[in-house]
Amino acid sequence: MADPAPATENNEARRIEMLHAAAELICERGFGDTRIADVAKRAGVSSALVIYYFGTRDRLLVDALRHSEESFYEAAEKMLAEVTSLRERLSLLIEWTCVPQVDNEIPGAWGLWFDLWAQAFRHDEVKAGRVELDARWRRMIVDAIKSAEASDELDVKVDARMFALEFSALLDGLSIQVALEDPEVDSEVAHQIAMRFAERELNLPPAKKPRARSRQRGR
Repeated sequence: MADPAPATENNEARRIEMLHAAAELICERGFGDTRIADVAKRAGVSSALVIYYFGTRDRLLVDALRHSEESFYEAAEKMLAEVTSLRERLSLLIEWTCVPQVDNEIPGAWGLWFDLWAQAFRHDEVKAGRVELDARWRRMIVDAIKSAEASDELDVKVDARMFALEFSALLDGLSIQVALEDPEVDSEVAHQIAMRFAERELNLPPAKKPRARSRQRGR
């Protein structure tokens, strides 16, 4: 039997195609209704090749979400580096979290997180992936706080790690309400709630002008 994944320079491109196909299908159907065979058909490869690269559906879910998040992190880290104000950085983090659709994003990408959380509750492999992805998100919040401390923008002593844990948990809860189209919690209300929390915890002065819309995260 031939090797299902011969060593060629096209391997990484094929792997990315499979990840993109998996992300699309999970968003469209949900993880429970997405089979390895479906991913293979969408990507135009064999089921054996999908299994060769990912092994299990759980690993495919984690890697598909990691793939969908990677472009976000690359753009976010660059954009945050160009913003000097802590308020602006936190506002961007809120917008990226609490608007469920992003330009050029896979439609319904928020559904990847819903499925990841559900599977992480029962499967250790998915749980480990969830920990890794959330740790990266919290590090962005910690970095924003530490940058503000280094520039003397904060006039209160802050436990950056604890703030990141609290802030990220608040954003996750708010973003679920936005994604589920709660009639009382749209993206504007979510932004107001999260920013009020940050203002209280960090003793930030009130905003001087309306915030500008920017690129948002799908999570």
